[in-house]
Amino acid sequence: MLQTDTLKKRALKAREKKAALGEDIELEEFEKEEPGEHEELETLEELPEKYKKDVLNVGVEPSGTGRSGTFLQIDQSGVCTNCQSESIELMNMKDALKKHDWLNDYMWKAVAVDADKYTAETALRESGGYFIRSLPNSKEIFPIQACMFIGGADVAQTVHNIIIAEENSELHIITGCTTGSDIQRALHVGVSEFYLKKGAKITFTMVHNWAEQVEVRPRTGVILGDDTTYISNYILTSPVRTIQTYPTAYCQGENSRAVFQSILSGKKDSVLDTGSRTILTGRNSSTEMVTRAVSNDESQIYTRGHLAGQSQEVKGHLECMGLVLSDDSMIYSVPELEGSATNLELSHEAAVGKIAEEEVQYLMSRGLTEDEAASMIVRGFLSMDITGLPPELAAETKKMLDLSLQGM
Repeated sequence: MLQTDTLKKRALKAREKKAALGEDIELEEFEKEEPGEHEELETLEELPEKYKKDVLNVGVEPSGTGRSGTFLQIDQSGVCTNCQSESIELMNMKDALKKHDWLNDYMWKAVAVDADKYTAETALRESGGYFIRSLPNSKEIFPIQACMFIGGADVAQTVHNIIIAEENSELHIITGCTTGSDIQRALHVGVSEFYLKKGAKITFTMVHNWAEQVEVRPRTGVILGDDTTYISNYILTSPVRTIQTYPTAYCQGENSRAVFQSILSGKKDSVLDTGSRTILTGRNSSTEMVTRAVSNDESQIYTRGHLAGQSQEVKGHLECMGLVLSDDSMIYSVPELEGSATNLELSHEAAVGKIAEEEVQYLMSRGLTEDEAASMIVRGFLSMDITGLPPELAAETKKMLDLSLQGM
């Protein structure tokens, strides 16, 4: 998906460039499947029953009920794209680039093509991914749902998504990423670029439910114009080999606002290296970053946050709360505040601890066993309020979170 020789040269130079954070991965160990190896579907109802259950577990509704459109990619093939809303464009990236010449002006602007070997690999391959665009002055209540599904063993899935909210539009997206129940090992690299025009709003809710030996490397950039709002909700409560992600929001517009809310549960020997960064350059721009993390078994969780205030009258708050449930697990919180202008407000709050014994004793006095009491406390700790969503979508997100927390 490279449109210029300059971009291609930059990507080629970065093919061996390790990421600044997270474990390095040998990309050659994974199979690079070509697009088109899976049959196209009219709807997700045509999926095999075993796959329907997998996608439903990450909030993707096979029937399409309560959704304005659906996108499904299996391995490297876009197999299902349909949209019922007249106010939204939804198609795979290959078709979008053929239809809109101007789309090239957005490619690799929010995420650098040479950021690391993962962005370079995505650029140099014929990657999958989707294009979503809300039309000016439109407000679609029902969300678009997208699913990145890995069905082949040892597959390297690469994705490049472009999402554009035109002026005064409102767009909601639910993304579920998962693997087939019989898949053990694979690689997922997802590049997502968001562009919010004046007065636009995007809510983006992502649920990850990968197999235990999957390596995950999302790369996300968000560019916000005047009077815009971007809200990201991220949920990961199942084991994964490693994940490293550090989405960056560029609040360039006046009165722009970015919100990142993350719910993490480390299990088995998972290594979760997650965080978010906001660069505040627009006057009166603001950001909030809230993370709830629980470490179990031998898991390692790194929660990072970086607030950079570079203009007058900007505000930012970073908050990370963690519970360590196993002596063999760990939570490492890394907050960064960077102020380079007067008249700004940046703050952070972080705390890592254990379940309060008195809370366990209280619940046990009400008839619960010790394990049941601890489980209830953990679920309550992770079930933070998801803000900024319409009532219908807030209820749907709560249902997705409850589903993710089952069995904890």
